[in-house]
Amino acid sequence: MNKKSMYLVLGVAAVVAAFLLGGVANLFRAEETTARPEFVNVYTSRHYGVEPVFERFTQETGIQVRFTTGSDAVLRERLRAEGKNTPADVYMAVDAGNLWLAGEAGLLAPVESQVLSDNIPSHLRDGGNRWFGLTRRVRTILYHPDRVSPEELSTYEALAEPKWQGRLVMRPATHSYTQSLVSSLIAAHGPVRAEGIVRGWVANGPTLIDSDTRILEALAAGQGDVALTNHYYLGRLLQANPQFPIRVFWANQNDRGAHQNISGAGVTAHAQNRANAIKLLEWLATAGQEEFASSNHEYPANPKATAHPIIVGFGEFKADTLNIGEFGRLQAEAVQILDRAGYR
Repeated sequence: MNKKSMYLVLGVAAVVAAFLLGGVANLFRAEETTARPEFVNVYTSRHYGVEPVFERFTQETGIQVRFTTGSDAVLRERLRAEGKNTPADVYMAVDAGNLWLAGEAGLLAPVESQVLSDNIPSHLRDGGNRWFGLTRRVRTILYHPDRVSPEELSTYEALAEPKWQGRLVMRPATHSYTQSLVSSLIAAHGPVRAEGIVRGWVANGPTLIDSDTRILEALAAGQGDVALTNHYYLGRLLQANPQFPIRVFWANQNDRGAHQNISGAGVTAHAQNRANAIKLLEWLATAGQEEFASSNHEYPANPKATAHPIIVGFGEFKADTLNIGEFGRLQAEAVQILDRAGYR
């Protein structure tokens, strides 16, 4: 074989080899693309009813949700410790104060989403778009109708009156629900009057129980007459027992309205699946909104969505429209007030 023929054969062989290798590489890439499912990883303290909601999201989008549960503060500190190595794409919390703290610590990234802006009212989301409220949790007055008339009730502030001596059941100062409620008092009245209200509560000798469910069960058992809890705990108890005797009273209807907090979420600063994380938040705010809210008897954040029938039965009410980011900004001051007032 002459040199010309040999070069021609070698050239053809090289082309064929390159084609075959390229085909194999493309095949591997295609297999990798089709075999690797889409994921979004969620750190969440909102654990009631999330699994079926996430399963529906997967059915509708093909994106699988992997989630880790824990308290707001523990998950926030885990995010901080993991830094750039965190697997979490979404941080979901049950208190606006903790979401605010996560945002201020640089743990959440801004999200520009017309879907979220159009469906979540501005007072229920961060001004910098780092987190968004997805459901509303109203902390209000609960009472036993055999021992209290609704005409006796009015405001959070009025529970500091001496007539409630020995009759209150409340959550301890260490819980974020209590801290956010006191933050709302600071926003409404300033720190001096807010501290006076808290001192009035303390003077009435409240029974402190670190569980809203157990607080309501204590009321039902006669261990107190009036309590402050989130509304959905009563919804759950009524779901299990429609004859459960405790009733809702919507606080502060003649002024700012009942105190509300949120379950909400933000995309983490180091999300590896950022696009999927945004899709999850947008879906929870729209197509999945009613199921997500109803799974825990919470009120939807999206005003176009319908609430669970049990809590619709609680009646219409006026809610405080204070931007809930204030609960985070004022949290440290609220903790100081609780401590000075002797609220433990």
